[in-house]
Amino acid sequence: MAIRVATGVLALLFCALQFRLWVSDDGFAEVSRLTALIGQQAGENSRLAQRNQRLEAEVVDLRRSEGAVEERARADLGLIGPGETFYIFSAPQPTG
Repeated sequence: MAIRVATGVLALLFCALQFRLWVSDDGFAEVSRLTALIGQQAGENSRLAQRNQRLEAEVVDLRRSEGAVEERARADLGLIGPGETFYIFSAPQPTG
């Protein structure tokens, strides 16, 4: 009789632990959600690492080449060099 009671208690304990594992907030559902978040973060980290590599290559290029600095100043800041003349051409405005 004691063996049956012990077996019953152990079976109930096992079921309670299984219930917690499958249904509770920190069970398999949470593990699955966290695994998905880890995958998303890994993708974001990869994208940012590639961006950092491009920026690092640009910095190295700017440090080594004066032409790259001049090109960047012309394109981004609209600067002109000494002895150069800057012209702006625009479409004629309609009169009305």
